[in-house]
Order: sequence, then C-alpha cells, then structure tokens
Amino acid sequence: MIEQDLVKFLKEKELTIGSVESFTAGLFASLIAGVPGASSVLRGGLITYQTDVKTVLLDIPSEEIKLHGVVSKEIAKAMAVNGRKKLGVDICVSFTGNAGPTALDLLPVGRLFIGISTSSTTNVYEVQMDNMDRNRIREEASLKAMELVMELLRKI
Repeated sequence: MIEQDLVKFLKEKELTIGSVESFTAGLFASLIAGVPGASSVLRGGLITYQTDVKTVLLDIPSEEIKLHGVVSKEIAKAMAVNGRKKLGVDICVSFTGNAGPTALDLLPVGRLFIGISTSSTTNVYEVQMDNMDRNRIREEASLKAMELVMELLRKI
C-alpha cells in the first residue's frame, strides 16, 4: 500500500509530513496514521473545510480567496506553504477542490488542486476526477497526493 511506502520513505530520509485538508477532511493524514510507526514522520494536519477557517488558521487573506476562488492553484499553494510553517514540517500537502455533488464557482465536480510544499519548492497539481462519487474523489485524491510526494522525494 502506498501509505506504507510513503512512511518508510519519509523515515529513510528523516523527513516529516503534515497536511492542510479541505474537501478530503483529514483523510490523507488518517491514511498515513494507519501505518504502524507513522508517528515518527506525521506531525499533524489541519482541516480547513470551510473557507473562513483558511483565513483564521492559515492566515490566507480573505481578499486573496475572493480574488482567486477557494478552489484554485493560488489558494492550494498558500495552504501548503502556510501549513508547512504552522505545522513545522519538512513537507506539507494541501487539498482544495470540488467533490460535489454540484459545480462550485463554475468549476466541475472532481476539479481539485493538490499543493506540496518543501523548504526549497512548492508545486501545485491540478487534477480532474470524473465519474466518481464524493468519497471516491476524496480517497483517490489522497492516494494521488501520496504518489506525487513519492515522486518529489525520489528527486531529492
């Protein structure tokens, strides 16, 4: 399972991870926490499901959210960068997106952004997941983020 591989890889590289999750509502962190020994790499996570919580917990200006939309590359990046600092982790993964059941801010169901921030780089990935219900989107997004983190770690 990829979460086991991720924990092993993080241990080998002596890196910590955390998450800032909106539509995934903590699922990413929960999957990692299910791996024995995860406490040596998983520091924690923030669930910022509602928009105003992103402002309160992550210091993302409400004007920036209004300008770009809460489901956007810019907000995913701010969530990952600010979350990394708040959680004191080497890697922070952020999730913002529309898991449905209806379009949000003119964005289709299944449109999501995954941010990954390290001390040296921050990347945001735009993903479209079609023909899935909301819980499947949440699960697939969490697994996709783990794959992306593994790819990033292989490069450093």
